[in-house]
Amino acid sequence: MDEKTVREKVRTFITHELIRDPHYDLTNDEGIISEGLMDSFALAELGVFVEQAFNIYIPDPDLTVTKMDTLNQIVARILRG
Repeated sequence: MDEKTVREKVRTFITHELIRDPHYDLTNDEGIISEGLMDSFALAELGVFVEQAFNIYIPDPDLTVTKMDTLNQIVARILRG
């Protein structure tokens, strides 16, 4: 799966399911948790989504604000597998 497809799938999931505002214009380097768009508990939901959508398990030590706060960070982690 290419980066553009991964980015759009993740962006759609975050805006529709986690911050519940499908019209929100989420930028690639915006702090999703650090800027208060969603709480850290939503990272667990994101982890489940990534596992189901991309068949990639992200271990708990990687599901942190430091490592998964921006769309760019999330997409890079998914592409690493």
